[in-house]
Amino acid sequence: MPASIFLFIAACSGFIAVALGAFGAHGLKGRLAPYLMDVFQTGVQYQFYHTLALLLVAVLVLRQNGRALRIAGWSFTLGMILFSGSLYLLALTGTHWLGAVTPIGGLAFLTGWAALAYSALQLSRNPNNAD
Repeated sequence: MPASIFLFIAACSGFIAVALGAFGAHGLKGRLAPYLMDVFQTGVQYQFYHTLALLLVAVLVLRQNGRALRIAGWSFTLGMILFSGSLYLLALTGTHWLGAVTPIGGLAFLTGWAALAYSALQLSRNPNNAD
């Protein structure tokens, strides 16, 4: 079940990232200060990167549904919501306290990458039983 959930989340996130990237490039051009435009684009870029990472996790879960892979998948998902989401809201609303949420999303991304690395080590040690 986690594979289909992660695949669904990755597909939705990819769709949203493309839509927000286009919105930023065409709808926000000239409406936001250059700094805020950069903030918005950073959110889009990190969402794209971690959408691809989540897609990889979904594929790997099909092979070996280990705990570390599930942690990676949920961490990437949480990171996209908190990191990219807070950057989008900061850029669009100018609400600066949202900047305090961004590092929490960054920690979620780091947790996801660490869990993915751990899963890779476990899989290389015992290909039939990760975790």
